[in-house]
Amino acid sequence: MTGAVFVLTTTFLASAVEATEMVTIVLGVGATRGWRSTLVGVGAGLLVLAVVVAALGLALNALPIGALRLVVGSLLLVFGLQWFRKGVMRVAAHGLAGVRMRRQDESPEWSGDGFDWTAFVLAFKGVVLEGLEVAFIVVSFGTNANQLGVAVVGGVGALIVVGAIGAALKGVVAQIPRSLLQLVVGILLTTFGSFWALEGLGVNWPAGDGAIGGLLAVYLVTALTYITIERRRAFGFNPGT
Repeated sequence: MTGAVFVLTTTFLASAVEATEMVTIVLGVGATRGWRSTLVGVGAGLLVLAVVVAALGLALNALPIGALRLVVGSLLLVFGLQWFRKGVMRVAAHGLAGVRMRRQDESPEWSGDGFDWTAFVLAFKGVVLEGLEVAFIVVSFGTNANQLGVAVVGGVGALIVVGAIGAALKGVVAQIPRSLLQLVVGILLTTFGSFWALEGLGVNWPAGDGAIGGLLAVYLVTALTYITIERRRAFGFNPGT
């Protein structure tokens, strides 16, 4: 009984970390670019994930997760840096007024009438990669402890709990000004992209997933630095004069 409780708790907590990363990406993309294409990407990602898990089962441990991390991380890094730059420029242009700006007064990031493939791809990749990470956790802990059923309950429970929290926060995130939200999402995507891409190249991060917090702090400081520089430029400040 003690072993089952240990496996359940460990699997739940480890899966919750991956699920939080997944939900963070989905919330940021949906609030910034629109929910229709984002949710379609989530649905497609869950469908692909279900097929892969059902088809491979215990053989999931043989998948080249490193290559997948490299590809997904690189793509997130490309999108993240673009949003990072736009967010810095927009917040720098409006200053604190931009942070207080109402969403209806800002131009949306996506205003097309068609399908937003950028939102779809970002949500799809986040769900598939993080979902596979959860599956690996479940299979690894479950098979090693001979408690696969308990591990499945822990992994699925983490996805449900974190997903429910994300759904509850959807309205709160939707009230954040787009300029600020774009900067925040850009920082998050750049952080996750850097972490996954380098991990895919074989880099062993100190503190494991805890390194994400360090990367987040570095990119946050970088953003604030560039915003300060752009604000000074806007006011005609020239340190050489």
